[in-house]
Amino acid sequence: MKLTKFTHSCVRLEKDGAVLVIDPGTFSESEGETGTETALAGAHALLITHQHADHFDEEKVVAALQLDQSLLVYAPAKVAGMLAERLDADGLDRVHTAEPEQRYSVAGFEVQTFSGQHALIHPHIPMVANIGYLIDGSLYHPGDSFIVPHGVDVSTVLVPVHAPWSKTAEVIDFVTSVRAARAFQIHDALLNETGVQLVEGHVARIGGLYGTEFRHLALGESVTI
Repeated sequence: MKLTKFTHSCVRLEKDGAVLVIDPGTFSESEGETGTETALAGAHALLITHQHADHFDEEKVVAALQLDQSLLVYAPAKVAGMLAERLDADGLDRVHTAEPEQRYSVAGFEVQTFSGQHALIHPHIPMVANIGYLIDGSLYHPGDSFIVPHGVDVSTVLVPVHAPWSKTAEVIDFVTSVRAARAFQIHDALLNETGVQLVEGHVARIGGLYGTEFRHLALGESVTI
C-alpha cells in the first residue's frame, strides 16, 4: 500500500489501482501537487474522521462527489448530514454514516472504526463525533483523538503531533501506547519548522525506546507500507 502525505491530516492511500483518501481539509493548498484537488484526483472513496474544516473541506468534497458519480464517502453522522443537504438522490446513496466498532469493505480496502468522540479542547467548546480508521488491519488514522485501537497490532500509526486539544506528553504517550513499528506525522499545519522539529524529536527519541520508528514525511512524499 502506498501512502502519500498531504497538508495537515490528509493522506492518500493507493493499492491495486484503488485510491482511498482520509481527511481532505481546508488547510490544504487549493492548487499544486500538495493541494486538495491532487489528493482527491481519481479517488474511489473518502473517509472523514470528523466535521472540523481542517479535516473536512465541504466544498471540495461536494464538488468531487458531483464530478465522480461512483465516489463513496464514510463519515460521522454530522458530516453525512451536511453532505446530504448538498447532494441529489443519487449522491445520497454514496454517503455512508460511520459509527465506532464497525467494519467495512471500502473500494478494496478493509476498514475498522474506533473511538467516537473528539478529544476535549475546552469545556466551553462543544464536543463532536470523531472516528478513527484502521486500514487493512495495519494503518491507523486517529483523527482528532488519542484513542488506542484495541484488539489489534497496528503496524503504522499516523500521529497528531500538535493541536489545540493536546500537549506533547499526550502525543508521546499515544505513540508508546500504540507501539506500532512505524509512525508518521499528521496534524502538523499549526506548527512552524522549529516547533515540528522540537515535538518530533521527542516523539522519535522516546517512541524509539518502545520499538516505534518515527519518520517525518514532507508534503507530497510517498512511502510504501
